[in-house]
Amino acid sequence: MMGEDVIVVDDFSNVPYPTAYKHRNARDLVDAATGVSDPRRPVESRLRVVPACVTDRSAVAPLAKGARAIIHLAGLAGVRPSFAAPAQYAHVNVEGTAVMLEIARDQGIDTFVFASSSSVYGSTTPLPASENAPAVAPESPYAASKRGAELIARAHFLSTPALRCSALRFFTVYGPRQRPEMAITLFVRAILQHRKIVLFGDGTMRRDFTHVDDIVRGVLRAVECGPRGYRAYNLGSGAPIELVTLVEMLGELTGIRPIVEHAPVPLGDVEATYADISNARNDLEWEPRVPMRDGLESVIEWVKANPE
Repeated sequence: MMGEDVIVVDDFSNVPYPTAYKHRNARDLVDAATGVSDPRRPVESRLRVVPACVTDRSAVAPLAKGARAIIHLAGLAGVRPSFAAPAQYAHVNVEGTAVMLEIARDQGIDTFVFASSSSVYGSTTPLPASENAPAVAPESPYAASKRGAELIARAHFLSTPALRCSALRFFTVYGPRQRPEMAITLFVRAILQHRKIVLFGDGTMRRDFTHVDDIVRGVLRAVECGPRGYRAYNLGSGAPIELVTLVEMLGELTGIRPIVEHAPVPLGDVEATYADISNARNDLEWEPRVPMRDGLESVIEWVKANPE
């Protein structure tokens, strides 16, 4: 896929994190690709960033004209905030996915890859979680909206048999530019500033942390190698760790002893995530490459370079 023309669509909304952060990311992206610092300026480049929302068919459909693939990563993220706005999450994550699928169908685009989430498994799925598990008991409106998007895609395929549609279930993605309210970035900032870390529960909750570099490779592999039909794939490290171990590792890597305060587990948080990645390994020839310590070091370096 190297050398492709790319159009990035983002509505630059203020949720789940500030719009200013998103504009910074867009500027850096365009700088890296073109040397032009303002993503809103028309540039002669193979990359464009366009302000629009995936629920707005009239705005997005013209942008997809002539595309060979749609990589649909847009959506409202976050388990906890979804309880306050379930209708908004359903609108963006379910309806937005349906709109993008319709655009793919109407324009003859036969490759559609979209971001789902490990949250669809809830707390009842045996671990390590397999894509064949029913995933019928989501623990939050966010998880339900991601499962709803999957079901829309699966049903849509019945009328578009030529479609290559991959639902990628991301497992706790981290790395530079991670959402600022997510644990690893939040913890790193707190440790470097000698502030308290709030650890939910007793610290034994486990997460299958997956570095963003591995996720990007998984997305590209799905575009290139995803089979015809609808398939869901887990993209995870396959090696979950306890949160208390994560905090200890961050202390070692920063050379600063973390100050930890415990708090009750929030509504919607599950006890553990743990991916069975055999399908991604077999179909996409994908497996994670970034060791946890290397990944954490990449976050620490980025936070130091970007204090806020």
